[in-house]
Amino acid sequence: MHRVFQKEQILTIPNLLSLVRIGLIPVIIWLYCVKKEYTLAVAVIFLSGVTDIVDGWFARHFNMVSDFGKILDPLADKLTQATMIICLTVKYKLMYGIIGLFAFKEILMSTLGLLVIRKRDAVNSAKWHGKVNTVILYTVMMLLILFPGLPKPLANI
Repeated sequence: MHRVFQKEQILTIPNLLSLVRIGLIPVIIWLYCVKKEYTLAVAVIFLSGVTDIVDGWFARHFNMVSDFGKILDPLADKLTQATMIICLTVKYKLMYGIIGLFAFKEILMSTLGLLVIRKRDAVNSAKWHGKVNTVILYTVMMLLILFPGLPKPLANI
């Protein structure tokens, strides 16, 4: 039986970049919720997004795609996205509904992903529509953070 996670595939530059993204999450929370430094919070979110792009490029260009990375990379994305949504619930109460939808989608996707791993002994890569979703979500969240004075009806749209 093939092992899904091989040791030499865990400590790679792309995986370390994903870990950096996870490490940026407390910084985002601190900047947004504690310091109210919205521009800096967006800068850190942007940096997180750039490291996401770089780790994917690096993994493909230097043949460092690993099953562990196929799980760690989207996990870093989802944790960052959840952090942004939760931070924004302080100002935008409708975000509670987004949290529910986000949680439902992620639980469903994780369950289905685990079933695929068990059945095929392999991890699927991200698809283009997931990447588009990530870009849209990051963009909208960064705009809501950068422009806290947006009228709530416009922000809710």
